[in-house]
Amino acid sequence: MNSLVDKYNIPGPRYTSYPTVPYWDESTFSPEKWKESVVRSFHESNSGEGISIYIHLPFCEALCTFCACHKRITKQHSVETPYLESVLKEWKLYLELFNEKPKLKELHLGGGTPTFFSPANLKILLEEIFETVEIAEHPEFSFEGHPNNTSREHLQTLYDLGFRRVSFGVQDYDPKVQKAINRIQPFEKVKEVTELAREIGYRGISHDLVFGLPHQHWDAMEYTIRKTLELKPDRLAFYSYAHVPWVKGVGQRGFDENDLPSGEEKRKLYEDGKKLLQELGYIEVGMDHFSLEHDDLYQSLTHKKLHRNFMGYTSSKTQLMVGLGMSSISDSWYAFAQNVKTVEEYQKIVEEGQIPVVKGHILNEEDLIVRRHILNLMCQLETTWDIQNSFPELENALAMLKEMERDELVEIEDNQIRITEKGRAFTRNVAMVFDLRMMRNKPETRIFSMTI
Repeated sequence: MNSLVDKYNIPGPRYTSYPTVPYWDESTFSPEKWKESVVRSFHESNSGEGISIYIHLPFCEALCTFCACHKRITKQHSVETPYLESVLKEWKLYLELFNEKPKLKELHLGGGTPTFFSPANLKILLEEIFETVEIAEHPEFSFEGHPNNTSREHLQTLYDLGFRRVSFGVQDYDPKVQKAINRIQPFEKVKEVTELAREIGYRGISHDLVFGLPHQHWDAMEYTIRKTLELKPDRLAFYSYAHVPWVKGVGQRGFDENDLPSGEEKRKLYEDGKKLLQELGYIEVGMDHFSLEHDDLYQSLTHKKLHRNFMGYTSSKTQLMVGLGMSSISDSWYAFAQNVKTVEEYQKIVEEGQIPVVKGHILNEEDLIVRRHILNLMCQLETTWDIQNSFPELENALAMLKEMERDELVEIEDNQIRITEKGRAFTRNVAMVFDLRMMRNKPETRIFSMTI
């Protein structure tokens, strides 16, 4: 396995979209085309599966130096109300595009730190949105909670509004690692909010763990995993730290790169961590995710309903996902669009009565075919093709997979590719073979994190 990791550990996308953001063709994109795609998608899907909303709440009181999210660091909570007013105005601009009341299937609050906002302000935001929609049967409402500032009132308020899932960012319990990433967060605090959530009635509690952080070593990682398992969250994300300090504004210069684990050390963190999680009863779902058997994420995998989008893996899908807030990304299936990336510009454009998209991509027929194959690989670990969903470079892609087949990472039979159990760690590598836009225009500089 070590030699395989050395061989395949190369820069590559995480495939929360296809085409990936660096390969969006902005020359064919416009706000008007984006709105047309939203109308088309809404018309096709609202009466059935409904729509999803993602709300980006960007404020944090302190900078975590491992974080690559778009955020604004401030301790001034006076920013809450003006920002939420802008989010509601943006939502009204989308409502003007719809010919009927939206059916809301999924809602996710991300950040930043959603629990930076007071429970009262979150309630105002959500109740105003809920007045404009029909809530679907069995909705999936979730939010990201910072263990240090998620209060009982936050948990109860959001539970009363229909939220049943919460994800707590744990990362690592080693004090030296926490200091390096500026995320001081004792186990006792995580235990407190996890047990509070469970007591209130949340049925989907998730913890995020990250490997590859500065100063991490296996003994401490094992301690973090075993302490996490004392709390038995329903699901876990076990992410590789994406070191991308060249991306403007991500704040990943808070430690020396020599403090990061070597390739061999990081490989041990991943392989031994995955093995321990499975020994402790967690089942690997997709890539980087693990869940207990009762959790919806595992159930969606067994029923082939697992989906992947800009929020990561989800247990259901909607064709239209509207992203609200600065830097938020929307997906109509036929197009992607990203909002402007600063709070001030976002609020200014919304005040002018415009949907604040700054860039995007209109998918052509080939994009749609390739997107489906990559989604199949990322979610179901297999894909098939026929005349309708083939593409010109398919034979080239299959030829490139022959080396992976010899390494027992994939199985190729007739018109089907399956990723083996041994190949799960290399799912991103398999998907890259289908990435026609990247293959035709390989980057001259590094733009992605390492695949493992």
